[in-house]
Amino acid sequence: MKLLYQQMLAIFGVIFVTLAIVSVLFIRSTAANVWDTSFAQLEEYTDVLEGNALKADVARSVYVPNTDFIQNSEKILENQRVHFMIYNADNEAVYPNLDGRGVSSISAATWKKLKQGDPVALPELTTNPRDGKQQSMTIYYKPVFYSGKLLFVIAAFAPVDNIQSSIRKTEYNLFIAFLLSALAAIIVSYFVARYQVRRINRLRQVTHQVAEGDYDVDVQLQGKGHDEVAGLAHDFQDMVQSLRDSEAEIHRQEERRRQFMADAAHEMRTPLTTINGLLEGLAYDAIPEESKGDSIALMQKETRRLIRLVNENLDYEKIRTNQILLKKTTFNATETLQDIVSQLTQKAAAAGDILTLDAAADVPVFADHDRFVQVMFNIAQNAIQFTQNGQITLTAKPGYHQTELAVTDTGIGMSADQVKNIWERYYKADPSRKNTTYGESGLGLAIVHQLVTLHGGTIDVASTPGEGTTFRLTFPDEETAPQQAPITHVQ
Repeated sequence: MKLLYQQMLAIFGVIFVTLAIVSVLFIRSTAANVWDTSFAQLEEYTDVLEGNALKADVARSVYVPNTDFIQNSEKILENQRVHFMIYNADNEAVYPNLDGRGVSSISAATWKKLKQGDPVALPELTTNPRDGKQQSMTIYYKPVFYSGKLLFVIAAFAPVDNIQSSIRKTEYNLFIAFLLSALAAIIVSYFVARYQVRRINRLRQVTHQVAEGDYDVDVQLQGKGHDEVAGLAHDFQDMVQSLRDSEAEIHRQEERRRQFMADAAHEMRTPLTTINGLLEGLAYDAIPEESKGDSIALMQKETRRLIRLVNENLDYEKIRTNQILLKKTTFNATETLQDIVSQLTQKAAAAGDILTLDAAADVPVFADHDRFVQVMFNIAQNAIQFTQNGQITLTAKPGYHQTELAVTDTGIGMSADQVKNIWERYYKADPSRKNTTYGESGLGLAIVHQLVTLHGGTIDVASTPGEGTTFRLTFPDEETAPQQAPITHVQ
């Protein structure tokens, strides 16, 4: 069964059941009201007759029925077919006077209640009390007392068909209203169900587009509701946006993978080509004897470069996959940074740079000492590589439950896109410098990022093209540092 019909059936079912329940309750309430109204009218009629039903017979010193008054009352109520009977204290009918023909007395159970002073209403009496014929009647008995003694009983009765006619008329009108309401319910349920199904079909359509690989879709649902379908559409749009972002990231990573393969091949091909050329020269005696020593030294240099490149790749993979164990201790970062400055001063001077340290005499840091040196050395060396005739400053200071460090240079700086990619393997912000003395592989910052993350610390970069770059690092202290922080994957 189609969803449209399911929705219609559900909505119509709810409306139909509601209408049915309301109709049944209304009919029962109306019937009860009609019966109550009928008895209330009969009670009013008996109240009127109470003071005028009997008159004194002076000659006989008794009370006899006031026949004229009763007959006039029945004539007035002729349209309602209401009649009266009067019973004396001995349960004998004294009005109308039919010499006992067909006149029945009040039942013993009812008479007992009347003698106790309680009026009695009997719905749908099957026998006419006046002539004894079979007829559905309603009758109301009212006892009249004088000085505590039962004087007489007034009975007012009318055919039931008047009441049943009113009830049937009400039922008929209600049935017509029920049919019209059911028809309206079908129409309403159709449009409501169609509205919901159209929204779901829209979701189905865009789902098919996404399944076909088209992520450039926009879920626009009819109306601006805040129901579950609208919520689903909103979540679906978020999912599509995530898929769109993921696809863009996949394309970006694929480009980086291709670039990585090209860079890795280039980095290895250059020294291998150099070594191969020198070996061929040696093999064919193409290199003069006085130059053989230099050729061997060059091959050794290129070989060390290859070894360093392989080791850096292996080191990066071990760090990235948490295969290294950090041996953290608390030591003085200032002393370690002074050693780094001493080692790099000559390289900085060769580039015309001034390398300085700005730190207190004792700045404690909780880290693996060798990895800390590797991190700070790489960043400082990177600053020297991209700064000519400038200033490079290393700073260190204690922070709240952490040690804060920074490396600031006045070099060429980087664009926002370059800053975004510097943590990736073989990425070089300045490709023209990839063969410089201090920037062969492009793995340094990728390893730095992984090591800092492994320590549970943070590293941020702020850079402006032409003005310089600042690397800011934090290392948590022993109380807040994790045992081994998870590595965030970076290609």
